[in-house]
Parts: sequence; structure tokens; C-alpha cells
Amino acid sequence: MASWLGRLSMGDTWYNMYSRLLRTKPVGSMGQASDDLTELAEGSAVGLAKVLTTVDLVSLGVGSCVGTGMYVVSGLVAKAMAGPGVILSFIIAAVASILSGVCYAEFGVRVPKTTGSAYTYSYVTVGEFVAFFIGWNLILEYLIGTAAGASALSNMFDSLANHSISNYMITHLGTLRGLGKGEDTYPDLLALFIALLVTVIIALGVRNSVGFNNILNVVNMVVWVFMIIAGLFFITVSNWEGGKFLPYGWSGVMQGAATCFYAFIGFDIIATTGEEAKNPNTSIPYAITASLVACLTAYVSVSIILTLMVPYNLIDGSAPLMEMFAVHGFIWGKYVVAVGSIAGLTVSLLGSLFPMPRVIYAMARDGLLFRCLSHVWALTHTPGIACVVSGSLAAILALLVSLRDLIEMMSIGTLLAYTLVSVCVLLLRYQPDEQTDTHQFRTEDDEGPVPTKEDLIEGSDHDGTSTYHAGGTEGDADDTDFHTGRASLLKRLLGGHYYTIRVRLGMPDSSVRPTPATGRIVTRCTLLFFITSFFLWSTVIYGVEQGSGVGAVFSGLMATLMAGSLVKLMVLILQQPESTRRLPYMAPCVPFVPAAAILVNSYLMLKLSPLTWARFTIWCIIGLLIYGCYGVWHSTLELNAREQQAHASSYQRYDDHLDDTFSPDDNFYPQEQEEKPYQGWSAPEERGHQYQQQNKMEEEDGDPQQSHWEEDEERHGYQSGARDPYPGNSKRAKGRTNFGFDDEDD
Repeated sequence: MASWLGRLSMGDTWYNMYSRLLRTKPVGSMGQASDDLTELAEGSAVGLAKVLTTVDLVSLGVGSCVGTGMYVVSGLVAKAMAGPGVILSFIIAAVASILSGVCYAEFGVRVPKTTGSAYTYSYVTVGEFVAFFIGWNLILEYLIGTAAGASALSNMFDSLANHSISNYMITHLGTLRGLGKGEDTYPDLLALFIALLVTVIIALGVRNSVGFNNILNVVNMVVWVFMIIAGLFFITVSNWEGGKFLPYGWSGVMQGAATCFYAFIGFDIIATTGEEAKNPNTSIPYAITASLVACLTAYVSVSIILTLMVPYNLIDGSAPLMEMFAVHGFIWGKYVVAVGSIAGLTVSLLGSLFPMPRVIYAMARDGLLFRCLSHVWALTHTPGIACVVSGSLAAILALLVSLRDLIEMMSIGTLLAYTLVSVCVLLLRYQPDEQTDTHQFRTEDDEGPVPTKEDLIEGSDHDGTSTYHAGGTEGDADDTDFHTGRASLLKRLLGGHYYTIRVRLGMPDSSVRPTPATGRIVTRCTLLFFITSFFLWSTVIYGVEQGSGVGAVFSGLMATLMAGSLVKLMVLILQQPESTRRLPYMAPCVPFVPAAAILVNSYLMLKLSPLTWARFTIWCIIGLLIYGCYGVWHSTLELNAREQQAHASSYQRYDDHLDDTFSPDDNFYPQEQEEKPYQGWSAPEERGHQYQQQNKMEEEDGDPQQSHWEEDEERHGYQSGARDPYPGNSKRAKGRTNFGFDDEDD
């Protein structure tokens, strides 16, 4: 008996922790929270002005990316990693960014009227632990992005002063060892001052004006055109001849691509403007795609000119675009590029620092970080403490860490965050919709009249916009707008072979709806795919590429087996029915695009240096300690749950003397047992045999307060009274669980 009670206690503890990690934030709570930073006076809160067009969002995305990426990363990667092959590195990094970008765009459209970027999206749709981990890595991205921007500006001013600033600091302050890859670095006091200055500007409430941003982007574009045209007069084709195009081989190109990914970081700032955009459902995804294409064009053209003007081994690592004109004696061109550098790096620096306090504020407001960081200054209406803390940390990093190490650290954190976004999109596409029943499905976004009885018999649509289908053949269902994304694009690519492939792979008919069982299958397959991809690329990189002899052959065989496992997992996912919910924007070719994003991002992460991985591991451990020791226990959802439990206990004590033989559930809520929405990640059917027995006994006792608990808990974001998703089962389990996916968009 004692051992049985011990197992029951351990099961309770495990399930309670499991539920805490995967609880989601109600969509309805986002409306008031998003206006906290815009409160002008007590009792008078206003929303953010919806004034941003798609062009404005593209300008924000390009301005956030192009600064440091064009003026620093191109020369750094060409000199130390890929040579002229930096062109290919940028293209590969762009492909990875576009794959992640379309997933990011769909993720944002699911919860468009919020700020906080991927952190907020994942908290609403996936769960608390994933949201914290994504938010923690976004903080690393913005933190290091700010430090890298300040360091790049410092290097630019040092280059304008003919390196007199760095020489003075080395002479009077000395050098530091061990902070980079063993090379000597000097304490960059100028970068420290720049980071603190920008922190003060942001903390005082000076917002990143769209007009100011557009002006700087115009200056940046004019300088870019000047560099391309002027550089044509100084190019030397021999810089690419005789094996000089790939001096470090394809391994260097891939390593450079991992670092070049930094140059495309910043498009996620577009996703934080959901409240300011006039039409976020369409503007956000298209602006993300357009900004990535514009950045790729700028990077490739500049890299071509740079490597044709200067041999890769003679490129200046700190200010390459300025020095490429100085090498040819064109000093006037150097100062023109300097003007563009100031404009581009300033926008990039503001773009990194501006969203960082907002993410910290959102996490602290939810209780996952220390709540003091959510304090808003009454004078400036900004999260002042979050600004000061984050800006100070960025300034210290800019002071002590070299620009190259900052860029690599930023790439790894963002690659992992974007990989998790792709994982989440893949999971959400195959989960049951809360409002789906077995007879028809209709989303709030659908237009047109409700299907009539004749339509149900004939299986036809009124105007082609309805998402309803009643039976029919596989081909008939697929020819309508019911399937968006994968079916429509793949049918155009495969033509008449599409239906043959569907039959051979065992893909379900489009009228089949996902169930909790199929959702769990996709969840397990996706997580295995994510983990296996890291093992696969580790084997390829460290066993095949760097190995030799028998070890390399054995590693190749292991990699082949793991690749086969990935293919099998993809087939299992394809065999599950996809969600019928329609979104204004949906990533194409799911599950192939998210899977490709996971594979490419994981490969690029593993191409970064081991020292970068060591630093990143330390950062993750710090985050996990904060979440485990503070966040999980002080979360707003946790505090609300405790309050509900206290209220429920007080109600139970108050009603102890009453006759509890009558259950209001039997008469007042007759439809509770019929409408059984999907419970999501922490569904009670996962709890095990002991919980089913316990709930069975509790059901026999009859609890007159059950419906009241459910009503009270739904108000706080938890739904109690877990329901069996299958209509034939009338058992009910008590306890706090969350709906895994609250698809209440509006």
C-alpha cells in the first residue's frame, strides 16, 4: 500500500509539472495587456495607432537587417571563413531565413493583434516552457545585436580616425586575452559609451519613428547604389581566379553561411508591429518575405564588388566597405560610405535595442522573469528598468567581447529560436480544432452563406469560399479551396502524379479531420525529427567530414540510417489529417517547408565554433535556472490557479452542511458531455491508470461545485473538467488543465 501511494504521489508530481510546462495563455487576455505601454494617464488607455503600411514594415525589416550585415558581416566572413565564396554563404543563409520566415509569418498570423514577437505567439498556442525558451533566446539575439551594433559603430569611427582610437586604448589600457578565440582584444570604451547612449535614448521614450527610419534607409540605399557603380571602376577579375573563389572549400562556405545568418536577423521585428499595422494578416507575411529578398540583393551585390576590388586575405575586418575604396586611393568614396555606415548601423542598433525591453517586459508581466522588470515609468511610459538592465548588459558585452564572437553568439541563439518556431508551426497544423465537430466545420474567417441541406447532400459550395466539404471523392475535395498550402502548390508541381503519390503514401482524404490521437502522433514524430536532425548533422560534420578510414565509413552508415528515419517520420506525418482551419497566410508545402527549415537551421548551428556552443550552453543554463526557480512558480497563470484553488476550497467549506445529492451538471449543463473540445498537450487521457481510477471514484461521489470551478477557471485561462474527446465516453476527470490550442483569433 505504501509503495502504491508513493507511485501515486510521484505520478501526481510529474503530471502537475507537465501541466505547468505546457499551459497556454488565453487569447482573450492579450487585448488589455498589449495596451499597458500606451497608457497616457490614469484611467485613459489608448491603443497603438494603426498607421503602418506594408511598405513601412518592409522599411523596418530592411533597416534592421542591412546595417551591420552589409557593412561588417560581408567583409568578416570573406576574410576569415569563405573568401569570395561569401556570395554563396549569403545565398544559403537567405534560403534558411526564408524557410524560417514563412513559418514565422504563419506563426504571427495565428495571433496577429499582439506585441512580443514569437514569445507571445508560442505562449498562446504551444505552451509556457517553449515560450520562455524562445523568449530567452530572443533576448540573447537583441542583447548581442545591440552590443554588435555598438561595436561596429566604434570600429567605423576608429577607421575614420585611421585606427588612432584603438591604438590609444591598446597603449594606455592594454589588451585582454581569452574573451575571444585566444586573440588579443582591447576594452572598447567607445562601444560602451555608444551602447549606454542609445539605452538612455530608448529609456527616455524616444520611439523608433517610421519617418526617421525611412530617411536613414533612403540614405543607406543611395550609398549602396554608389558603392556598386563606383566599385565597377576598380574591380579585378583575377581575385576570383586560380582557386581563389573557394579558398576554404565548401566547409568554409557553410561555416560562413551560419555566420551570415546574422545578417538576416531582424525581420522578426516586423512581427512585433501587429498592433500598429493597418492590416497585419497580410502586411506582416509579405513584408517579411520582401525584406528578406531586398537584403539578399544588397548583400550579394556588395560581396561581389568587395571581393573583386580587394583580395580576400587583404580585406579589412572591422570596416571592409570603407577601406576597399581607401586601398585604391579613392578617399572621397571612403567618406561617402562612412555616411551610409552611420545611417545603416544606427538603424540596426536601434532595431536591436528597441524590441528587447518589450520582450523582457512581456515576460516579466507574465511572471516568467522578475516582475520588477515590468515596471513602467510614469514620466516616459517605457519599461525603464528593463531598458536600463538590458542596455547595461549590452554595453558590458560591447566593452569586453570582440565583434566576431558577438556575431557568432547571436547567430546560434536566433537559429535555435527560429527552429523552434518551425517546430511549432508543424505541430499546430495537425492539431484538432476546438470548434470542429463530426458533421461540419466552419471558421470565423469564412465568408458566404451557411450550407443548406441540399448542399450537404450534394457536397457543393456556394461561392467557392466556404471550407465545408461533405464526403465526396478525394479528387473532388482537393480541387476546392479546402486545402491551402501543401495541396494546391504540390498539385501544380506534380500534376497528374499527385493523386498517385497520395494513394501510395497513404495520405488521408481531405475531408478527414484530425483527432487527439493523430495530433499526438504528429507531436511525437516532430519532436523525434527535431532531435534526430541534430544527431544526423553531428555525425556528418564530425564523423564523415572530419573523420577518415573505418570511422568515416561507419559514420556514413549511421548517417544513412538516421536519414532513413527522418524520411519515415515525414511519411508518418503525411499520413495524418491536417487541420481544416484557414488562416490569412499559411506556410506553403507543410510539412516539407518546416522540416527543411529544421534541417538547415540545425546544420548551420552545428557549423559554429565549439566555443560559441559553450557560451550558448551557459546562457541556456542560466535561463533554465531562472525559469525553474522563479518563473514556473510566479507565473501569472500559476498565481491564478492558486487563487482558484483557494476559492474552490472556501466554497467547499461553506457548502459542507448542504445536501449534495443533487448535481447541477445533470440538468443545467446537458451539452457538456456532447461538446468535447481537444484538451491539447496536457490532456487528461495522458495521465495514466491511477488517475482514471481516482477520477472514477470522484465522479461517483459527485461534486456539486464542479461547474462553478469550471466557470471560474475559464475566466483565468484554465479549463477544468477535462473532457473525453470521444462522444461515447461520459467519464469526466477533474483538475486544472489547459486547452492546448486556443484558436480564438478575434
